[in-house]
Amino acid sequence: MKAINTIALALSITGAAAIPASAAELKPTVILVHGAFADSSSWNGVAAKLRADGFTVIGAANPLRSVKGDAESVANVVKSVKGPVVLVGHSYGGAVISAAAYGQANVKSLVYVAAFAPDKGETALELSGRYPGGTLGSALAEPVALPDGGKDFYIQQDKFHQQFAADVPRAEAELMAVSQRPIAEAALTEQAGVPAWKKTPSYFIYGSADKNIPAAALGFMAERAGSRKTVVIPGASHVVMTSHPAEVASLIEQAAQAKQ
Repeated sequence: MKAINTIALALSITGAAAIPASAAELKPTVILVHGAFADSSSWNGVAAKLRADGFTVIGAANPLRSVKGDAESVANVVKSVKGPVVLVGHSYGGAVISAAAYGQANVKSLVYVAAFAPDKGETALELSGRYPGGTLGSALAEPVALPDGGKDFYIQQDKFHQQFAADVPRAEAELMAVSQRPIAEAALTEQAGVPAWKKTPSYFIYGSADKNIPAAALGFMAERAGSRKTVVIPGASHVVMTSHPAEVASLIEQAAQAKQ
């Protein structure tokens, strides 16, 4: 009987010890939201590093039609995940995650990658022009008229490399220009609602040579949001996740490991 009790006690202790270890190994799911003039493939380098480190990664398709509608689309992806989520947005995708995470209890942190973090009533268009240094307007192609009277914006292919991805090899940037996805004018001029960053911990990373959203604007938004950590990469372009995937993945992992 004594021997049986000793074995039972040993099994009990082993089982108890295994529970915290298993819980500790549970990693949040990382949801990556691309911005304008891009698609989910822009995250490939970041996703590869996160997956190698044991994270489940989802590249959410961003419709690029309206902040509210795009946020609802991403929010549905968030709701489909059982467990904690780190929501990551690039460029206009930052406005989307700010809205999509609002009221979502399983979103533990937000990561803004060269991204907008608008406050209520602000628009992406206004924020990008609030500080000098942005040259996107002069790089845009003739708008494409939409059946509903709206407009779609693209970047001129011959200006894409210097405007959007100056620190990416030219051949790669040229292919990015060909496959770019347009954004509706309505999405850039729609006023934001109450942002999730007011309650959810946020992290920011961007390049000092961003020509789409001036570094001064990105720094302002990071400070206003109370960023837990802000990383500025000297000379990096707007697609810092493509040119510096290791740094971006590292910040996302820090956001995933942080306590609320």
